[in-house]
Amino acid sequence: MIEVRGLRKNYGAKVAVDDLSFTVRSGQVTGFLGPNGAGKTTTMRMILGLDTPSAGIATVRGKRYVDLPRPMRTLGALIDAKAVHPSRTAYNHLLCLAQSNGLPKRRVAEVLGIVGLDEVAGKRAGKFSLGMSQRLGIAGTLLGDPEVLMFDEPVNGLDPEGIRWIRQLMRRLAGEGRTVLVSSHLMSEMALTADHLIVIGRGKLVADSSLRDFVEESSERTVLVRTPFVDEFARLLLANGADVRTDQAGVLIVSGMDSIEVGKLAAADGVVLAELTPQRTSLEEAFMELTRDSVEYNVDEGVA
Repeated sequence: MIEVRGLRKNYGAKVAVDDLSFTVRSGQVTGFLGPNGAGKTTTMRMILGLDTPSAGIATVRGKRYVDLPRPMRTLGALIDAKAVHPSRTAYNHLLCLAQSNGLPKRRVAEVLGIVGLDEVAGKRAGKFSLGMSQRLGIAGTLLGDPEVLMFDEPVNGLDPEGIRWIRQLMRRLAGEGRTVLVSSHLMSEMALTADHLIVIGRGKLVADSSLRDFVEESSERTVLVRTPFVDEFARLLLANGADVRTDQAGVLIVSGMDSIEVGKLAAADGVVLAELTPQRTSLEEAFMELTRDSVEYNVDEGVA
């Protein structure tokens, strides 16, 4: 379990993380989301002891990372996949990590096999593609067989097969009862992977909830209606208290009524419906709506 309590980080006058508190629990994949500049990586670095908090504390299984007796056996982390000596082979990079952390040599070959790099174990890391570097970084997180894992943008540079692989890996690790925290900009991937979401904006906590609750609470519920009698049915819906808008294809988007209420109203008035579909907002749409005021740089504002 990871616990963050009252965490704050100042860089001069800039507040990168502002009184942030949350808990990452075991047995589930927790997505760590936020716009660029929200403070996600800074928070992860403070959890790892790479940055010192201006206030507050972050603990892993009840202890600060720097106080863990065998840190790689407790927490495996991927923050920067390219933070590898370019002249070292993949095998020697992992061997160095293993030896410096009191881990058995055999574990190097095991994790290379897990991430699919066993055939390039003797290749220098500086020659790796971004996707291969990500796999090597993930191998490093698994080296100590830790109970807690933390990934910052783990799917960067991976092809669709690689993305599917890391998704299955994280689900499997969580299924084994481990704590998994993953930051990603790919909302579609988080929708398939995460059980729980922690969302921050401008260094502050915006949401801490299950994926389902986040989408439902952050979105407007609407019903899509297709009918040959667009104008007539729109007036009828408005007269019965619904909000109605029409898209470019002449489809009615109804809010303020659920699909059953819309269907009953159409049946009572003899209106033929070609389609009646409840609309489910995507994670990306819910995220954009909730974090709209937390975006540091908004392209719609133009350039001065």
